[in-house]
Parts: sequence; C-alpha cells; structure tokens
Amino acid sequence: MNITLEVNGRQEQLNVDPGVTLLDALRERLDITGPKKGCDRGQCGACTVHVDGRPVLACLTLAATVKRPVTTVDGLADGERLHPVQQAFLDRDALQCGFCTSGQIMSAVAAVEQDVEDVREFMSGNLCRCAAYPNIVAAVEQARRADATL
Repeated sequence: MNITLEVNGRQEQLNVDPGVTLLDALRERLDITGPKKGCDRGQCGACTVHVDGRPVLACLTLAATVKRPVTTVDGLADGERLHPVQQAFLDRDALQCGFCTSGQIMSAVAAVEQDVEDVREFMSGNLCRCAAYPNIVAAVEQARRADATL
C-alpha cells in the first residue's frame, strides 16, 4: 500500500506491506537510524519516537496507521544547535553504550514538555542496560530548568 509519512518535517512517500511497523519503515525504507530496534516487543523503549508530539513505541506502531507528524531523535536539533535535552544528556554524561539513548532522549523530551513530576515513573518503559539512570534523571532535570528559561 502507498502511504505518506511526515518525518522530521519532510513528507515521505512509501510503498509498504500493511504489517510494516513504523520502526522498520523509518530504519529500512527511509534510512533514519536514530530509533533503535531493541526488543521488537515494546518492552525496552529504544524505538521511542514522537507522533504528533506524543511518545510512541515505533516497533508496535503500524506505519500505515500513522497520520500525524513523526519526530525522531534525528529531527530534534536545530541545525548544529542541539535540543536542550540532547545537550543535557551530553553535559550530564547520561549515556554509556548509547544504544538506549535515542529512546531515552525522546521520552525525556516528552517529560520536559509535559512537565512531568515523577520523571523516573514516566520513563520507566525505557531500559538502560548500563544503568545510567541517575545521570539520565539529572539530564532531564537540567533540561527542565533550561526549558523554563526559554
């Protein structure tokens, strides 16, 4: 079937099977490799992207059902200027192996934008096998303070 996805501000035309996930469409058809394929079961959060500003698990979302704009970690920066959450992750050393980082960042952006009180609870669906959680929470708090000053 022919579908149109708006990804990171660009309209993309694709011909996909009805069962193709958003994650596979992004990675395999559009060569957008920021979202990672971790568990492929919606349990690790590595594939988290935003659809119309809301975090979703791209591995559980059928591409053909997406009718709203999609933002991946690749679309957060403004040119060379990183999104405040991306900068905070660097500043706070909130990554180690980096595999979960894109999903963590996308959930963190949603936490900051939604002014979530319990960051740990909100981001509990994003697993970090390196256990960088204290630094991730510190990065979200830094980004929240930066967002408040914008």
